[in-house]
Amino acid sequence: MPLPPAQSAVGAPALFRAAQGEAWLHDGPLILGAGLAGLAAALAAAPRATLVVSPAPLGGACASAWAQGGMAAALDPADDPDQHAADTLVAGAGLCDPEAVAVLTREGPDAVRWLAALGAPFDRDAAGAFQLSLEAAHGRARVARVGGDGAGAAIMDAVIAQARAAAHVTFWEDARAVSLLSDAEGRVRGALISRQGRLIRVIASTVILATGGVGGLYAVTTDPAEVDGSGLGLAALAGAEIQDPEMVQFHPTALALGLDPAPLATEALRGEGAVLVNAAGERFMPALDPRGDLAPRDIVARGVAAQLGRGGAFLDAREPRIRGFAHHFPAVFAACQRAGLDPARDLLPVQPAAHYHMGGVRADLAGRSSLEGLLAAGECAANGVHGANRLASNSLLEAAVFGRRAGALARDRSAVPTRPLAAAPAARLPAAERAALRQAMARAAGVARDRTGLEGLLGAILAQGERHGDAPLLVTAALIVRGALARTESRGAHVRLDHPETAAEARHTRLRHAPLDAASRRAA
Repeated sequence: MPLPPAQSAVGAPALFRAAQGEAWLHDGPLILGAGLAGLAAALAAAPRATLVVSPAPLGGACASAWAQGGMAAALDPADDPDQHAADTLVAGAGLCDPEAVAVLTREGPDAVRWLAALGAPFDRDAAGAFQLSLEAAHGRARVARVGGDGAGAAIMDAVIAQARAAAHVTFWEDARAVSLLSDAEGRVRGALISRQGRLIRVIASTVILATGGVGGLYAVTTDPAEVDGSGLGLAALAGAEIQDPEMVQFHPTALALGLDPAPLATEALRGEGAVLVNAAGERFMPALDPRGDLAPRDIVARGVAAQLGRGGAFLDAREPRIRGFAHHFPAVFAACQRAGLDPARDLLPVQPAAHYHMGGVRADLAGRSSLEGLLAAGECAANGVHGANRLASNSLLEAAVFGRRAGALARDRSAVPTRPLAAAPAARLPAAERAALRQAMARAAGVARDRTGLEGLLGAILAQGERHGDAPLLVTAALIVRGALARTESRGAHVRLDHPETAAEARHTRLRHAPLDAASRRAA
């Protein structure tokens, strides 16, 4: 019995026709992922019929909705995009593309205003101007927030409402891509979708990958469980070129409460006066960097990690450092309350957590990947904006700016006639093997790495691949580890204990998938 037709937000039948069995022809963009990048792309694709595939109801399987800090943009008359770009380039440690950064910072203010026009309730002052906060490594206050620490959820609520009301957008909120479909020339023609226990080949004019980052590959992460790098693995399996996969950013202040995912204590807390202390109550960051607690995230993460074996690290946000905590940071306050902590009087235990992936599918300024027919936007893309270390609160901004750019390009692409393509779903990793992989990644490919640990980890990944095949999670993990082995320097978020110096010339790592089999093990 065929599946019922997907329904658009306004109830009209989706613009599909049955082609052959469980194959569907869709003359429009197919978007994999429904975070801010995916939905921004869907809105920008209007009026072209657009299908958005998500494994959970909108807002429930994306990191965008969990973002606390806000959106960085030159919204203050005293600020300008060039200053924002300069701060971004410094944080990126030589690996940013200046043209991509210029696009981000020039289009950033318009992106924030666009979201505000959709209904995102950014904090305003008495005159109606955006209230702007200071975050680490920014030269001035330029982060637009919502309710203190609720930017991601509020922005997503506004964008979801707009997308659901858009007649051209259809949602499958109970589905996931299990492989990409390519033709004999290597052009991506669609995706194999698992939905309601069925496998459906969706042939589309363009595929936009917007599946987020890789946090779920690590034992301690701030990301939802679904954000595990599998989309990146599917792109690599299809032949896409991957850039700088080793560049994983660890947020220095996830709350160490034994929860998975770990609740985030936003960077804005330190911008408002909170400080990091050790088990003896002494501040440790000023001795490590002149910027102290507002140093770039990679430096703070290493400082926090060094304290974990010495009794732990703690965030001191007690009064009078932070007044009105519950009002200004309600999400963090609620997480503390659930753990029996009162930020007004208790030190908050923190630890680094996998938080953001600067690497990803190599993409240009419109989202084009190395594969014709495949675009990438948001965290799964590497377009040169973030380089070796993402500047705080540039992530939601990038998702909005470059998601809209990818959607605009996909809007004008027509479907290429092709035969329905046969495909098999990618291998899946059993739950126990996934748990073991997450622990191993945290130990050997975390905040600090060395050759011995990385080689052992790669061997373990290849052994899992021999047992279970080229599962997308393993493919992505192997790319991260291979990239970390290839980069024999310390730069930005990538720290090699056996190569602590930074090379004179900044170079990108560019890799393609290598099968996870015995031959690969010998080559490693």
